Amino acid sequence: MAPHRSRELALLDEIDAAPRVSFAGEVWRVTREGRDPLAAGRSLSRWCNGDFDVLYTCAERDGALAEIHALLSMQPVFPSKPRWFAHRLHTCLNASLTFANIDALAALGVDTPGYSSRGYKRTQEIADAAFFLGFDGIVAPSARWSCANTMIFTERVTPDRLDLRGTEWQPLDWAAWRGSRGR
Repeated sequence: MAPHRSRELALLDEIDAAPRVSFAGEVWRVTREGRDPLAAGRSLSRWCNGDFDVLYTCAERDGALAEIHALLSMQPVFPSKPRWFAHRLHTCLNASLTFANIDALAALGVDTPGYSSRGYKRTQEIADAAFFLGFDGIVAPSARWSCANTMIFTERVTPDRLDLRGTEWQPLDWAAWRGSRGR
């Protein structure tokens, strides 16, 4: 049995009062060679505290690349051997918690000037509350690109609501991407 988790009541009330927004559309995901692009995971990341599965996606291809590039750039040496691929997915959410802009995150206590940093405590609390309250995902501004990310709580989404639409089978060239679009 999982230990009891105490949650901030004011945060629960605020999120519970938020509309459950339907979202259907194309999103992008970048994965390492051999990883199923539809496989979610439990991680300690911006929108996951490790207690539930999240599939991170992005509204734009370059946004998905920027998110993975930022992660790889944290390594002492940028990894050159693993091959990475971009995937186009389609998803359909019935009840997403949607943040139209960074100001909407600030209203829930997110440190928006530090949003691109690795301080995840408040966003993890928001995601945990949303998952607890039955939302099936979160749509929020990307911290790495000027677009939205969609984080899908795969335990709340039936398999027919997530579909791989295409894979770019040419491995990503990170140096070329940085030169043409990267920040």
